[in-house]
Amino acid sequence: MWVVRTLLLLATLALVACGTVAPGERTLFERLGGMPGVDRIVAGLLWEIAEDPLVLPLFADTDIERFRNKLVEQLCEVADGPCRYSGDSMTETHRRLGITSAQFNSLVDDLIRAMEREGVPVGAQNALLQRLARMHADIVAG
Repeated sequence: MWVVRTLLLLATLALVACGTVAPGERTLFERLGGMPGVDRIVAGLLWEIAEDPLVLPLFADTDIERFRNKLVEQLCEVADGPCRYSGDSMTETHRRLGITSAQFNSLVDDLIRAMEREGVPVGAQNALLQRLARMHADIVAG
């Protein structure tokens, strides 16, 4: 019996790792509220960044409208939505900024607050954060 459970668990983990969705199950993109939800999350994140003294200086020379558009694309794609990210690589975008772990963590906190304000379920928040966490090494300076 434990063999069957173990195999079922491994199969479930494999599906999660591949980003596939079981029939009838909502995608992460849908759980985030689709495109309107992603747009609102990004808008809320921009407000959070504007109030974050640790993160705001990183955006001093940023074209905020382009950043907004590319972040919407990226979150949409990462969440299995219909978008394709067309921006620069994370390594290229962040390599000269010298981003610290503290700044990265503060931005994550900003994103969490934006998602909470939009009423994104905790499970969907965690799923998105897990996918975005893979970019940590490309963003934070060695």
